[in-house]
Amino acid sequence: MRSSGVAGLLLAAGQGARLGTPKALVEYAGERLVDRGVRLLEEGGCHPVVVVLGAATVQVRGAVTVRNPDWASGMGSSLRVGLATLPEDAEAVVIALVDQPLIRPGAVRALIGAGAGVAVATYGGRRRNPVLIAREHFAEVAERAVGDVGARPFLKAHPELVTEVPCDQHGDPADIDTPEDLHLLDPHPT
Repeated sequence: MRSSGVAGLLLAAGQGARLGTPKALVEYAGERLVDRGVRLLEEGGCHPVVVVLGAATVQVRGAVTVRNPDWASGMGSSLRVGLATLPEDAEAVVIALVDQPLIRPGAVRALIGAGAGVAVATYGGRRRNPVLIAREHFAEVAERAVGDVGARPFLKAHPELVTEVPCDQHGDPADIDTPEDLHLLDPHPT
């Protein structure tokens, strides 16, 4: 697996308990969320894209898949598995979540273009996803990722490292946790 400098990491291991099915398998606008997430990262400029799966095992075209055997423990273990899977020549990674289908590739490009070692997309002034992390921080991010949290503890511990990147024009960070959330999303995304 070779890298182009910035890899993509899609966290897609959860069972979607409130949704009633693993989020990776959910279809939105005729496309599975896992495929939509891979496309987000690819079109945003990430290569390779690694997808961490768990509750569901699916084939994902255009991505390297890895299974998190401890997926039920929460997002932290999936982030650790994903970071450990990235190629050694990846200088940074953009981390995205499978359940945010309205984020567009421009958000990923904006994070990469910020030229920062740690960059976080903001919407309406609030930090959300995706997030870019430089390799030099992978070990600490992995160490702090426990339970159902990902990079947030690292970001809180190091506010001086974080570059906020406004991404309001690059989509909506709404996530899908319930069937109602899915039905409320715009059925004609751009």
